[in-house]
Amino acid sequence: MNINIPSSPLPRIVIIGGGFAGISLAKKLKDKKVQVVLIDKHNYHTFQPLLYQVATGGLEAGSIAYPIRKIIQEFPDFYFRLGRVNEIDTQNQYVKTDIGELHYDYLVLANGSKTNYFGNKEIERNSMSMKTIPQSLNIRSLILENFEQALLVDDETERNAYMNFCLVGGGPTGVELAGALAEMKNAILQKDYPDLNIDNMQINLIQGDGRILNGMSQNASDEAEKFLTKLGVKVHKNVRVMNYDGRTITTNSNLTFDSATVIWTAGVQGAAIPGLKSESITKSHRIRVNEYNQVMGYDNVFAVGDIASMETQSFPQGHPMMAQPAIQQGALLGENLIKKIKGQKMKTFQYNDKGSMATIGRNKAVVDLPHYKFSGVFAWFVWMFVHLFSLIGFKNKAVVFLNWVYNYIRFDREGRLIIRPYKKKSFTAFTTDEV
Repeated sequence: MNINIPSSPLPRIVIIGGGFAGISLAKKLKDKKVQVVLIDKHNYHTFQPLLYQVATGGLEAGSIAYPIRKIIQEFPDFYFRLGRVNEIDTQNQYVKTDIGELHYDYLVLANGSKTNYFGNKEIERNSMSMKTIPQSLNIRSLILENFEQALLVDDETERNAYMNFCLVGGGPTGVELAGALAEMKNAILQKDYPDLNIDNMQINLIQGDGRILNGMSQNASDEAEKFLTKLGVKVHKNVRVMNYDGRTITTNSNLTFDSATVIWTAGVQGAAIPGLKSESITKSHRIRVNEYNQVMGYDNVFAVGDIASMETQSFPQGHPMMAQPAIQQGALLGENLIKKIKGQKMKTFQYNDKGSMATIGRNKAVVDLPHYKFSGVFAWFVWMFVHLFSLIGFKNKAVVFLNWVYNYIRFDREGRLIIRPYKKKSFTAFTTDEV
């Protein structure tokens, strides 16, 4: 099979991944004297910070996705191909995909990260992850299907298990998802399911160390936990999940949880592609790069974003796997690639930490800026403005804003739709349905 990219006298830059880093890089290469080919397994860019709102019915999937072809449609000598990269041949400078092979002059790996289950195959098989839009839609369907199933069972223990939601990992994703589920419980589900005792619904946030949001300040952690507790979320700290068999979570303490829904947000790892030298890959499957985002041991292969591990004194494990480092690395690499092609000296990457934030629900958020730390209503408005501004496309901004206004006024989430029914692959503890 042939990928069918026209030959060109210009240097060919192949970008793998259309996330924050890949799109930031692509924009910087617009109107430059290069040919660019962007390959991704989806034909859209996902605004991942709002995936949890898709999973809980606050937003429809289309409002946080944007077509990659539309982003680059006015970029000369730019091409997009929908495919999955299986291997890299660095010796012959080829990318091997499920749609064919493609030669490159410069290769940029921006294919991001994936959920890290720390080698526990049973947890991987039985829990849910939330890194993509399809996964978020699966979670939304499973949440609603569990309530429908709870209506049909007579055994109280089994019914409560369907209404027990366990979120493993107290980072921003787990905290925001817990807050959204609590708001559904407090304002929506009791109206949708009057014949269920929604008070029996449990939301358990399980964190392996001593505080949630451990990448933020102590104040942010304390305030977030206070907000969650007020909403009715049970926060379990210093509890490490050891296994989940589809019905029962076992931990390193005396705590066990019977739950039909476990959402794993406890960690991510690089989505490394075979073909690079083993010494270029870290234990967390990220790719070691130098201060120019050049992959160690290669002259014309680069990595940016979550997949890249630029180990510095300030960041000995590499930069945080978040949007801002990815965007900044992609933008600088766009400049550096042109400098390298012209034989000029490249600029070193310096991360500009603009702060971090998390929302816990209506009028509740925490914000850590370089010189200010605050929480509450003002932090919530700051969080909304930053995320709204960061979305790609005017229509997406307008749709998300209108949804947020409607949800705020009506205290409702109208995306409670089972569009694509989902059945867990291993769910024998509660049902014998086969997929």
